[in-house]
Amino acid sequence: MSILVFTLILLAGAFMAGMLGSLTGLGGGVVLIPLLTLVFHVDIRYAVGASLVASIANSSGAAAAYIKEGITNVRIGMFLEIATTTGAIVGALLAVYTPTHIVAILFGIVLLFSAVMTLRKKHEHAETEGSRLAGIMRLNSSYPVDGKQVDYKVRGVGGGYALMTVAGIVSGLLGIGSGALKVLAMDNIMRIPFKVSTTTSNFMIGVTAAASAVVYLQRGYIDPGIAFPVVLGVLAGAFSGSKLLVRMNTRKLRILFCIVIGSLALEMIYNGLTGKL
Repeated sequence: MSILVFTLILLAGAFMAGMLGSLTGLGGGVVLIPLLTLVFHVDIRYAVGASLVASIANSSGAAAAYIKEGITNVRIGMFLEIATTTGAIVGALLAVYTPTHIVAILFGIVLLFSAVMTLRKKHEHAETEGSRLAGIMRLNSSYPVDGKQVDYKVRGVGGGYALMTVAGIVSGLLGIGSGALKVLAMDNIMRIPFKVSTTTSNFMIGVTAAASAVVYLQRGYIDPGIAFPVVLGVLAGAFSGSKLLVRMNTRKLRILFCIVIGSLALEMIYNGLTGKL
């Protein structure tokens, strides 16, 4: 395969990853890492490094549009980034000494768990009763629905912060931007509406991924030849996805979320167990 063909396929894959990451809050790594490792047989550490750089681009591309639309809760994002950044540094340090097939298996398990939990989630309406801590920290807000502002309250601040620390570790270890766990923490524990949780996750992903990427860069696991086309494709996909999210049905987003990451999770687990990665 020539360099030109490789770059074009990578650009197309990165575009789809960026769009999916923007629509679901995943950060794009759930498509990029399987694409690089399973299709192009890139070492998973280099795939994780490229995915982290792509997560920064994805976050930058989608976050601006979502903030402009008034969906993202910036105060929650800034608060929870403290937990995710700390965890991301720890996870990146662990990743350097973890065997590649173990990373692949963990990657698949995390994605499969995320898909199952998302299917079980039935809560769609905004909470009307929040916690006292959320009120003190002024985390409660509103978001636009059909041209009207809908108020929502935040609950489970402590539990959400704890899971965000785990999400940061997962981000540094697996390079998926930890968007899946971030959405689960805000959606299930903090009871934030799904669209708000996905957009706030996109806002946070860039900072979390940047903390991890520094460690990977120092270790030499970020290859410019892979990272450059990935960033371009993901950034274009992120802008496209941000425009679609406002008009898409939440249920369709959940189905898309589960089908894609569920199938990729099984493939990664199989290849990790058989030693192909």
